[in-house]
Amino acid sequence: MHFGPTDAQEQLRNRVRAFLAEVSPSSEVRRLMDDDLGYDLDVWLRMAADHDIHGLHLPTEVGGSGLGWVEQSVVLEETGRVLLCAPYLATVTAAPFLPHDVQAAVAGGLCIATLAVAEASGRWDAAGVETRAVRSPEGGWRLEGEKSYVVDGCAADVLVVAARSSHDGVVGLYLVHAGAPGLDRDPLPTVDRTRRQARITLAATPARPLDGTLAAAMDLSVVALAAEQVGGAARALEMAVEHARRRVQFGRPIGSFQAVKHLCADMLLDLESARSAAFYAALAAARGDGELPAAAAVAKSCCSEAYVRVAADSLHVHGGLGFTWDHDAHLYFKRARSSQLLFGDPRHHREALTRHLGL
Repeated sequence: MHFGPTDAQEQLRNRVRAFLAEVSPSSEVRRLMDDDLGYDLDVWLRMAADHDIHGLHLPTEVGGSGLGWVEQSVVLEETGRVLLCAPYLATVTAAPFLPHDVQAAVAGGLCIATLAVAEASGRWDAAGVETRAVRSPEGGWRLEGEKSYVVDGCAADVLVVAARSSHDGVVGLYLVHAGAPGLDRDPLPTVDRTRRQARITLAATPARPLDGTLAAAMDLSVVALAAEQVGGAARALEMAVEHARRRVQFGRPIGSFQAVKHLCADMLLDLESARSAAFYAALAAARGDGELPAAAAVAKSCCSEAYVRVAADSLHVHGGLGFTWDHDAHLYFKRARSSQLLFGDPRHHREALTRHLGL
């Protein structure tokens, strides 16, 4: 049995990598870190229009015409590898729950979407949702509450918001348009300037109920983020190995010293373990079977911890150079730390796994 990307998926990886090497070099990432918008609109539209990359096509399992979840994980791994500054993760995680008319706009790059789940408590499950969905006199729904840590929340055209019905207390997903009355958005200061987050305030904001559950949304979000984390960890390891080969001390490359060899070997073990967990979670998402909640929880806890360790060890291999602003190593460490908490930290997902297994 073959466990890993197919030849076609590796060809997709090569196309995506070549595209991202062109549009998202380190210099462009640093420029966009200080840009008001936070992403390049022309690049965003090219990602949607390039049918070799299928950048914004939706997973076929949810009715789209493009990538399945395994293929999507390949693309996400490559975006994480270059710290792509674009609302790609946000849109991919929200798109499966959008109505078909909005999905079509997303697929064309004309609409940016995002999930709004966590609140002041920082929880990413139904128990942490206090935002209320209230029936309006006209028969529609209005949302009252506040959301935090919304990825690309200021750039999004539509938001998939988790809210608790005032009628029966059930947490559901609701569609909110960015221009809706009562919606306010404020950027949040974050340690990772390559990924924007926002606080969303909802005051009697009109909303539309959506199909799908919060649990399903979080499982798919975790699958997507885990793949991205693998890409970032892979690049952090590559930078460490490249530096260990070039840097000479005592007349020899530092990569020849046993301590550095062992450190890089441990980084590789972390990376390959994380890659296996992320790939299996993508397979579970593609199959749509009952293994997804457990696979997603394992992937998020494993990939989060692996990314942080690999990024930190990459800094150690680089020595003082890695801590300077001009080197990229610290950017990956900041992304690793931010991603570790996004959509729930490892402890949250290990607890979710034990509940799912009935332990």
